[in-house]
Amino acid sequence: MKLLVTGGAGFIGSAVVRLAVQRGHQVVNLDALTYAANLANVAPVADSPSYAFVEVDIRDHAALDAAFARHQPDIALHLAAQSHVDRSIDGPTDFIDTNITGTFNMLEAARKYWQANGRPDGFRFHHVSTDEVFGSLPADRAVRFTEATAYDPRNPYSASKAASDHLVRAWFETYGLPVVLSNCSNNYGPYHFPEKLIPLVILNALAGQAVPIYGDGSNIRDWLYVEDHAEALLLVATKGALGRSYNIGGENERTNLQLVRTICGILDRLRSRDTGTYADLITFVTDRPGHDARYAINPSRIRDELGWRPSVTVEEGLERTVSWYLENEDWWSPLLARNGVGKRLGTDKKVGQ
Repeated sequence: MKLLVTGGAGFIGSAVVRLAVQRGHQVVNLDALTYAANLANVAPVADSPSYAFVEVDIRDHAALDAAFARHQPDIALHLAAQSHVDRSIDGPTDFIDTNITGTFNMLEAARKYWQANGRPDGFRFHHVSTDEVFGSLPADRAVRFTEATAYDPRNPYSASKAASDHLVRAWFETYGLPVVLSNCSNNYGPYHFPEKLIPLVILNALAGQAVPIYGDGSNIRDWLYVEDHAEALLLVATKGALGRSYNIGGENERTNLQLVRTICGILDRLRSRDTGTYADLITFVTDRPGHDARYAINPSRIRDELGWRPSVTVEEGLERTVSWYLENEDWWSPLLARNGVGKRLGTDKKVGQ
């Protein structure tokens, strides 16, 4: 089986690439190598004869047409996206261009390829999205997102992903393009770009810098270990029912404050400070605009139909993640100089102000 993976040098995409190559699939990685991409993420499989990298921007429809025609994939796994909420608040244009127009270009390239090859039964287009399209949940733990939850995006990032989801469904209904969709909860794990919460906490703590928490730290997320997510994505891509969406969640709800305190405790055990604890560095900062209170996924559909459920608890996953960052300074250290890393974003001001 040959997979064409967009965004395969990013965090989730690279986990999919590594797993797919390890399982013996042929993988073509399309990535524009924007600020959050890193070819070091796929270094473990880069020398495999089953792996190929092509630098392509999904905003370039001609380049996408050429990639489909040349590589003849069985499955297109579309993960490429701008994904950082704070950046979307400061600069929404890139999110509209990449997440909406880029997805449109992917759909059209896939449709042309599929039709030109006689509409093969085995071809699939898997669009990977987020639970943030559903908006914010109440505190009641009995209420979780399902595939039938109405869309209610509340920031530029989630609105752009909601729009892309609608496009994918429209191409299925209008053109018959064989699609599947998935919406995931918050991912974490190795190779996570340093601007995101968990790696930011780890690296700030190691540097003895303030560990920022928005608001009072009561916002709740459902944490999904990235390698569990990669397993689920390959399963949905190959076995999911056409036209169907699957919510993929970690079943690991934690408040941001609980999460950060857990990370600090792991660091205390693995690399203690000279004085005090890492939790001493926790600093509460002004909340970001439109900060959703809670996300949580009900993953019963993917469990019942495809037999998947997460295998890693958040405590296990955080232990693995912290250990990985402690052991891989050569991976994350160069990334600290990239645009916006280490700066407060999502305040309605331009990046760098």
